[in-house]
Amino acid sequence: MSATLTPPLSHGAAPRRRATAITVAHGDGIGPEIMDAALRVLREAGAQLDVENIEIGEAVYRRGVSSGIETSSWNSLRRTGIFFKAPITTPQGGGFKSLNVTVRKTLGLYANVRPTVSYHPYVRTRHPGMDVVIVRENEEDLYAGIEHRQTDQVYQCLKLITRPGSEKIVRYAFEYARRNGRKKVTCFTKDNIMKMTDGLFHKVFDEIAAEYPELENEHRIIDIGAALLADRPTAFDVIVTPNLYGDIVSDIAAQVAGSVGLAGSANIGDHIAMFEAIHGSAPDIAGQGIANPSGLINAGVMMLVHIGQHEAATLVHNALLRTLEDGIHTPDVYQPEHSALRASTEEFTNAVINRLGHQPRQLPAAHYRPQPAQATRAAAGRPPAVKEIVGVDVFLQWTGGSPDSLAELLRMTSTEALTLSLITNRGVKVWPLGFPETFCTDHWRCRFQSDSPITHAHILELLGRIQAAGFDFIKTENLCTFDGQPGFSLGQGQ
Repeated sequence: MSATLTPPLSHGAAPRRRATAITVAHGDGIGPEIMDAALRVLREAGAQLDVENIEIGEAVYRRGVSSGIETSSWNSLRRTGIFFKAPITTPQGGGFKSLNVTVRKTLGLYANVRPTVSYHPYVRTRHPGMDVVIVRENEEDLYAGIEHRQTDQVYQCLKLITRPGSEKIVRYAFEYARRNGRKKVTCFTKDNIMKMTDGLFHKVFDEIAAEYPELENEHRIIDIGAALLADRPTAFDVIVTPNLYGDIVSDIAAQVAGSVGLAGSANIGDHIAMFEAIHGSAPDIAGQGIANPSGLINAGVMMLVHIGQHEAATLVHNALLRTLEDGIHTPDVYQPEHSALRASTEEFTNAVINRLGHQPRQLPAAHYRPQPAQATRAAAGRPPAVKEIVGVDVFLQWTGGSPDSLAELLRMTSTEALTLSLITNRGVKVWPLGFPETFCTDHWRCRFQSDSPITHAHILELLGRIQAAGFDFIKTENLCTFDGQPGFSLGQGQ
């Protein structure tokens, strides 16, 4: 196996065309090294890019900008509509929001697309035939980032799943599968436990799957689904899932395929798109010249396809494959039996450039073509459900004794319209008929219900009585029905 390759007379570079404006952030840690490498490869392949550089990340955080991005950078992103981003570092500690999440949500980048493919035998993997695409919802779920400290002992993070958000991402996954010749779409949720939030995502998946009869569809609970993905990834094709699960399983998939350092991702919205490697800024190896730029190069290929520069995308992808085949490997994937050179970042980059115009010999070659724009069909309009208030959950901070003693005190605050029906602690029913073995904190959900619809005035009357009785109520959640169906869950054990 040779570590060098005489380049062809011409790289076969793509014909010149009008340059596409893109916004580029070189990032933190290894970010500047791998971004310089990726841009060199893209330009040598003939990519026509008009680059606007912005500064984001750690230096901006340190200037006191808690979001990590300044107004001028937002303006650039909105002007170009294309963001090519190296990894950034979010400082540890409170007060700093994740820039990745901020950009994705602010700009409506609802679909995170992460292809993971095996490069066997050139990159070590137990699953030679792996070729899976993770389509992750990018804006909602626990990544809404709505958190509160509610009592001395208890913290809360709100999980938000919406029907419009679920419809957008599920339809994107099916359209992606159809356009890219995929055969199956699998949904991962945990709706055996979170029956309303994850249950909605699963329900939407089933509804939309019916519109794509040519594609196989299935649903798996996230825990066994992730286990099967790690053990038998060839059983999957396209996976669509809510935000947190997608973040986790896409890293699992990339590592199972060979290395997180090889994977790129696209973040797609209706108006703007962002392309990045899936790994972090790796400050421990920054400046050593050993970082693997493959993930960002692969993200660059996805970017070129998105902006219609298919010839350059094809050249870059095939050159990267040929480089891996020829054993030019950075230290993270180096293996003596399949590697000819333990390459530095610069050596690897030069090797890819020297192979522009060459095809891989064994790995499947890429050939990108223009395709029709992805469908963004609007969800069918549906009349709003009839909503009625039938009760309220009142959350208390209380350390005055047992659940039974709390119930005795609260029953005295009940009104003619609202009476105490349930007390839970950390979601578990502790009254009526609770068990003394149940561990309790200082955070109590006290459910008051009515036999008929009530108004906000009834809730205010109840809260007045609870306050007058000396209780510290910290939060309320109205209990509503929608078209007569309960819009709230039972307590565990109820």
